[in-house]
Amino acid sequence: MLHKFLSAVAFLLILGYVPVVHGQGWSKGTAALQPLGSQYFQNQYLANPAMAGIDTGLHINLSYRGQWNDVPGSPVTKAGTADYYVGNRVGAGLNIFNDEAGLIKRTKIAMTYAYHLPLNAAGKDQLHFGLSLGINSERLDKSAIVGEVNDPGIGAFNRRDNYFEIDYGMAYTNGNVTLQAAMPNIMNNLRKQDHQTIDASTFFAAASYRVRISDAVPYIEPKVCYRGVRGYDDLVDVGAKIVLASEYLNVFGMYHTSKNCTIGAGFNYRSITGFQVMYTTQTAGLKNYTSGVLEVGLVLHLFK
Repeated sequence: MLHKFLSAVAFLLILGYVPVVHGQGWSKGTAALQPLGSQYFQNQYLANPAMAGIDTGLHINLSYRGQWNDVPGSPVTKAGTADYYVGNRVGAGLNIFNDEAGLIKRTKIAMTYAYHLPLNAAGKDQLHFGLSLGINSERLDKSAIVGEVNDPGIGAFNRRDNYFEIDYGMAYTNGNVTLQAAMPNIMNNLRKQDHQTIDASTFFAAASYRVRISDAVPYIEPKVCYRGVRGYDDLVDVGAKIVLASEYLNVFGMYHTSKNCTIGAGFNYRSITGFQVMYTTQTAGLKNYTSGVLEVGLVLHLFK
């Protein structure tokens, strides 16, 4: 068992290293420097397609994030995912992501196929592989333009073709340990440098471990993430989730090396539904100009 675990760790670390060298972008629709807080614990499928259908049943997640102090043109991010364990080690997912900032609206829709491979007879140790195929659309909102909406440049921008995206991810789990590595937007790597995305994620890696405590505090899960953003220094997220009251309540916090943090609290009802509220402070360079962002997340588990 130990050699399988060590092999899985080594393989994931190698995969996590490859995108550092070659990865050039994720998606123009992704808030790369400040991703949705839901991706850390509530909905890990947002960051890694290998997490689709990792648990039995259908899981529906909705997320909404906006500026704490509403400012015209401030970023608004919405995401909706559904993932399902089909059976025979196969999971499937649908990921819809929408990001609006000023005049620009970006939407990504992706379908995911995941394969969950047991490493032993008990099925506790597993490797997970996921592949997402999607379409990304980027448009200007003419209704928000103050000026000449018939400007040829605006029309040319909105007539651009949608572009195809591929995301790949994998993970290792054993009930307590979770190791992840993902390389989003592989197609972006194949484009000419002038056509590649600035300010977009290039890779994602994460490791977490559940420390079992007691009935009152079922577990604490420390987690560290390593993210690459094109045009910026690599980012590290460090924090933990504490589950309380027989898994009905949870609180978590993450510190980001972009010099901001995310805190959240949530409620879960009998593994059927859950609600999460999160607040992310603004990054260091923008603290003097704008407040942080508030995010709410809702999850529904069916057919478990």
